[in-house]
Amino acid sequence: MFSSNRITKLLNIKYPIIQGAMAWVADADLAAAVSNGGGLGIIAAGNMPPEMLEQELIKVRSLTDKPFGLNIMLLSPTWQDALELAAAHDVPVVTTGAGMPGKVIDRLSPLGIKVIPVIASVAHAERVKKQGAAAVIAEGMEAGGHIGEITTMALTAQVSNVLDIPVVSAGGIADGRGMLAAFALGAEGIQMGTRFVCASECNAHENFKHKIIAANDRSTIVTGRALGHPVRSIKNKFTQIFQGMEEERAAIEELDKFGSGRLRAAVVDGDVENGSVMSGQIAGLVDRIQPASEIIEEVVGEARDLAGNIGSYFA
Repeated sequence: MFSSNRITKLLNIKYPIIQGAMAWVADADLAAAVSNGGGLGIIAAGNMPPEMLEQELIKVRSLTDKPFGLNIMLLSPTWQDALELAAAHDVPVVTTGAGMPGKVIDRLSPLGIKVIPVIASVAHAERVKKQGAAAVIAEGMEAGGHIGEITTMALTAQVSNVLDIPVVSAGGIADGRGMLAAFALGAEGIQMGTRFVCASECNAHENFKHKIIAANDRSTIVTGRALGHPVRSIKNKFTQIFQGMEEERAAIEELDKFGSGRLRAAVVDGDVENGSVMSGQIAGLVDRIQPASEIIEEVVGEARDLAGNIGSYFA
């Protein structure tokens, strides 16, 4: 299975499934569990202090001998520290977000590290390909956290049309149906975030996980457009107040101050009413906590079975 898949070959993994990079969520424990399950686990550098990130990079290698990745958020004040740590620790794969990855590619590609940027438009995809990206992650607006403006279905198909490097589809994918749909649109891999929050190895607070499990198709909202960085999360007291502030055109500084620390409050402290519960629109499909390896096998098995059955539609 997947013997001709360019993503599994490029990343030296069993299944073309990448775990989403979620700040405060995607640590060494979760990354190792996903990698051990046959996918590519990712540690999210976020705004993590370099000494803490280095400990995570050391820890992940004590938990798995499989490939793993590091996500560098280019808007972070510590992104250059993360870049140098990726080089120093010979991280196999680096994904990037929230910016243009030219400097990351220039620094890491000569070391044999595969750099895979997250992109939100065709123009963005074409530019990072010219800069030397090994592949791209086309992430639609259905995703949790920071989002673009194009849906996964429209974005994946159009990016796949113009690139000759592998495309990974992300945003709104949580099962085998989503995986097969992504492949039909031209992707050669998928990235899942929300589903992996509810992996048993994920260290996110149980309140955070159960908020996702209790969600339905209309549970998320997008806030932060006034800041220029829209974020999708589950509706709660925090999003209600923040949305009201945006509607009243509160000052950028006031919005920044009010939103500061809210993700940590939800993920670490378990305050899912006053914190930011970042989650994709697909949360309504996530109904239980289970091991990461079980999630991966379930998704792959469902996609395989559905692929075998779908041919009958055209008989």
